[in-house]
Amino acid sequence: MLPFTREQFFDVFARYNAAVWPAQVAAYLLGVAAVLALLRPSPAGHRLVAGVLAAMWIWTGVAYHGLHFAPINPAALAFGALFVVQGLLFAVAGVARQRLVFGPTRGWAAALGWGLGAYAAVLYPLLGLWSGHAWPVQPTFGITPCPVTLFSCGLLLLTTAPVPRWLLLIPVLWSLVGGSAAFLLGVPQDWPLLFSGLAVVLLALRDRQPGAAHAAPSRTG
Repeated sequence: MLPFTREQFFDVFARYNAAVWPAQVAAYLLGVAAVLALLRPSPAGHRLVAGVLAAMWIWTGVAYHGLHFAPINPAALAFGALFVVQGLLFAVAGVARQRLVFGPTRGWAAALGWGLGAYAAVLYPLLGLWSGHAWPVQPTFGITPCPVTLFSCGLLLLTTAPVPRWLLLIPVLWSLVGGSAAFLLGVPQDWPLLFSGLAVVLLALRDRQPGAAHAAPSRTG
């Protein structure tokens, strides 16, 4: 049983979207920058993509979970801490240690990755409108938990080198938490979260295969 009503849940989004405007625009600009960097792989581009993901997770943990969702859900403080931790993990793995290598690859992982990324940025808000969640009463790309998780899973599937497994734990955990809550709250645009968690698990299996088709680009070009 959830400690809040469906009406309270969506009212949080209305207040949050009004309070943080124009962060929504900035989030889309960062998302576009990440995709452009992914299409033209370079060491600086890999760090940029990881930095964008880090910023999205940390912002969501503090601004959404900590400042807006916590008043109606005590567990939001723990959720917020997990999101901040995930953001720091992206910063460490992708920016500081340069262990995340992104690129426009082929195969099932790339197809899923592009699909999840496009869904999070474009189809997600459209499905929200169709289901009756018009602006500002809807989760927003880049600054709310479920779109951030979907977009992150998509970009992780577009890596061309093995991803550290410890970087996958929190996205998979949130795919289960957010995906199950979506059914209880009637948020159909969040239902694919459960699928995104499975996709990340498949990514871990991909990276276990010797000689998997990573075709990692040179880190110097």
